[in-house]
Amino acid sequence: MRHYENLVIVKPTFTAEEIQASIKAVEEVITSNGGEIAATSAMGMRKLAYPINKNERGYYHVIYYSVAPAAIVEIERRFRINEDLLRFVTIKYDTNREIKAWNSFVEKANKASEAPKAEEAPKVEETPTEEAPVTEAAAE
Repeated sequence: MRHYENLVIVKPTFTAEEIQASIKAVEEVITSNGGEIAATSAMGMRKLAYPINKNERGYYHVIYYSVAPAAIVEIERRFRINEDLLRFVTIKYDTNREIKAWNSFVEKANKASEAPKAEEAPKVEETPTEEAPVTEAAAE
C-alpha cells in the first residue's frame, strides 16, 4: 500500500449539508476501493485562481490515505464522473523522505481536527452561588 493525498474542490453552490454529503461520497469511493483514510482536512471555501465552469469559488478538502497503486485508476475515474467536483489532484508519496512528510501532514491534520473538539469539550460548570440565609422576620 502506498501513501496518497487527494485535494478535491467541490462546487460552491451547494449548501453545507450537500458539501458534506459530497465529501462523504469521495471518502466512500476511496474506502470502497480498499483505501484506508488516515486523515482529512477541510480547508473551507476559497477563491479560485481562475473561473472553473463559471465558478469563482470552491470548497477545498484534503484527504490523506493509503491504498494499493492499482486502485488509483478506478478512484480517479470515479472522481471524473462525479459532477459535484470541480477539480481534483492526486499526489503520490513514494520515497522515504516523502513518506516522512506525509506522516507529518497526517499528524498536523489530526491535531487540527482534534483542536476544535478540545475547545468545545471543556464546559465550565456553574458553581452554585451561596444564597443569603432567608430570615423568617419577613414572614411575620
